[in-house]
Amino acid sequence: MHKFLEASAGQHMTRDVRTVARDTTMRELQQMFDTDDFNCYPVREGGDIVGVVSKFDFLKCFAFNPGRMVPAYDDLLSRTVADVMTAEFIYVDPATKLTRVLQLMVDHRMKSIPVLDGEQRLAGVIAREDVMRALAASARG
Repeated sequence: MHKFLEASAGQHMTRDVRTVARDTTMRELQQMFDTDDFNCYPVREGGDIVGVVSKFDFLKCFAFNPGRMVPAYDDLLSRTVADVMTAEFIYVDPATKLTRVLQLMVDHRMKSIPVLDGEQRLAGVIAREDVMRALAASARG
């Protein structure tokens, strides 16, 4: 377990990360979720990460209450990421210890967290699977 206590997000994150733009449609996003099987995508505007969009955010656009009229499915799929993304999001830097990453995931029920470098540029994403692999590796010695 000592190796896990010393491990950082930068050592275990996924570096090859796909992003989406604010104007990506829900239809395009759905296809990306199907193809990539990712939990979320960072939302890029220019060189900056301006939010994240998760499968939960995607599903929120289909949640209705009895007092709200239900739009057509095609109309909903024409909405954009900007309509549903989470603009205020939690992120870590590559030096963040995996113990802290794990605590953030547990406390906020997150499946993955963007990793931003010192210039606030996307360095990668750390997912639950990455943390689980690090735990298993440290248990093996």
